Amino acid sequence: MSPSSEPRPPLDPERLGPDRLPAGVRVEVVAATPSTNADVAARAAAGERAGLVLVTEHQTAGRGRLDRVWTTPPRACLTFSTLMRPDVGMAHWPWLPLLTGYAVAAALRTHLADPGLVGLKWPNDVLLHERKVAGILVERHETPTGPVAVVGIGLNVTLRDDELPVPHATSLLLAGGRPVPDREDLLVSVLGELVEAYDAWRAEPSGERLRTAYAAVCTTVGRRVRVELPVGLPLTGTAVDVDAGGRLVVDDGISRLPVGAGDVVHVRPA
Repeated sequence: MSPSSEPRPPLDPERLGPDRLPAGVRVEVVAATPSTNADVAARAAAGERAGLVLVTEHQTAGRGRLDRVWTTPPRACLTFSTLMRPDVGMAHWPWLPLLTGYAVAAALRTHLADPGLVGLKWPNDVLLHERKVAGILVERHETPTGPVAVVGIGLNVTLRDDELPVPHATSLLLAGGRPVPDREDLLVSVLGELVEAYDAWRAEPSGERLRTAYAAVCTTVGRRVRVELPVGLPLTGTAVDVDAGGRLVVDDGISRLPVGAGDVVHVRPA
C-alpha cells in the first residue's frame, strides 16, 4: 500500500520505471487529457514506437465501444492506452480485445483475496461480483509506417457508489474489500499479463492455446444469452463456445451461429 495518507494519491512515476516493466514498455503519466486513445493514436501517426503506455490521472472525454461516453473522477481509476504494432495478419486482429480482457482479469486475480470473484464477459468486460470493473477499447489506425493498434483500458479502483458511471459497474474498493492495491502495482501487473498474452498471440495467432485459455475463464460461455444486433431481431440461445476467430458461438436450438464483437450492440443474460 502507498504510504501516502491521501485517499486518492497521485501516481508515482518513479515506481513505474523500466526495472518494473516488461522489456520495451515505457510509461508516461499525464495529469489530464480528453482521451488517452486519441493521444496515443496521434503519437503513432507521428512515428512513435510500439510499447508506449500513456496513463492519465483524469480522462475527461473517454469513449467505450460504440462511442459510449466514459468519464471518471480524478485519480479514482487506472486509465491508460498502449501502442502496439502487431506483426500478424489482419484477420487475427479481432483477438486483441479478447486477449486484453483476459490479461486484465488475470492481473486482478493476483491482487484479490478471492480470485474467484473475477469474471470475464465476452468479448472483454472484466467483472467483479458480476458487475463491470474494467472496460477496454481497441482501435486500429493506419499510419505512414503501417497499421497500429491502440489498446485503451479503464479500471475502476476507488470509485464510490455515487461515482459509478452506470448502475451495473463496480470498483475494487466496493467489490474487492480493503486494502485496495496501489494503482502502480496494478498497472505493473496488468502490463506484465498483457505483454505475456500479446507475445503468445503473436507466436501463434491462429492457434488453440489462447482460444482454450480464454474460453475456460469466459463466464459468458455456458449461459443463455440475448444478443442484440444493429439490425433485425435479437439472437437468443446458449453461448456454447468461442471459435478460432474470437467469435461467440450461440446455439439457438436450430444451429450454432458465430457472432463477432464488431457485429453486436449488447450481449445480455436471456
